[in-house]
Amino acid sequence: MASLKEIRGRIGSVRNIAQITRAMEMVAASRMKRAQDAIVAARPYSDQMRDVLSRVAAAVTEEISPLLARRPVRRIGIVVLTTDRGLVGALDANSVRAVLRFVAERAGRDGERVEVEAISVGRKGRESLRRAGIPVAAHFPGLGNRPTFSQVTPIARLVTEDFIEGRYDEIAIEYSAWINTLSQRATLRTILPIERPEMGEEQKRTNDEYLFEPSARAVLDQLLPRYVAVDIYRAALEHNASEQSAAMIAMRNATDNANELIDGLTLVYNKTRQANITREMIEIASGANALAG
Repeated sequence: MASLKEIRGRIGSVRNIAQITRAMEMVAASRMKRAQDAIVAARPYSDQMRDVLSRVAAAVTEEISPLLARRPVRRIGIVVLTTDRGLVGALDANSVRAVLRFVAERAGRDGERVEVEAISVGRKGRESLRRAGIPVAAHFPGLGNRPTFSQVTPIARLVTEDFIEGRYDEIAIEYSAWINTLSQRATLRTILPIERPEMGEEQKRTNDEYLFEPSARAVLDQLLPRYVAVDIYRAALEHNASEQSAAMIAMRNATDNANELIDGLTLVYNKTRQANITREMIEIASGANALAG
């Protein structure tokens, strides 16, 4: 049985851990609010850009951009967004599992061998993908607590050039989509080749009113690379909001577990102390009886 001093030491250590996790929970909560505001602000811009793309694409009758080209899929590149430090519960593990499911599904489709390489963003993803046997063709550090458009521009440029040069026939992105504070969903979707957005009835009715200068083709050539970058940026914002939400929940659970452990250790301490007092009283009484006899 542990001594009272050892139990007091354990209680003090767990209490210190609880204070740290509580502080980390508060920091994650403040970052989560900022991240949620950022993704809510970015979604209308992304949706409007998709609307503009659908109007320009409708004015072009053929696939004139290499970013729209579809070819037999032999090689796939996946941009995988994960964290650098962890401490986010199962967020990173769910992302890697989604990638592995995707690889298993595509490898068995049509009986053809499909090669898959990853472009990792975040240290945790690179380590897990390597352990799973998936080659990592390129790595970028985590995007931090405030992802900026300039941070994702090199990623967008890399995947765009690789697709145009034919290194990959398809490029996907995996990230954790933010649903709400308690829910984040591992999401994997294709970003290249770009799928032409469908126009709504209202868009079709008013699309003839638009004039493109110098031409619809020139506008499309400038718009498509920007659209890829915006698509990746939105995924980064979604993932950041998910990361901060998961970190807050993980630290809250850690704090609750620490408090429960403190309660259990305190109970053990009190029982041990009571047992020691009882034993000492028995020893004193036994000694007194021996002297009296």
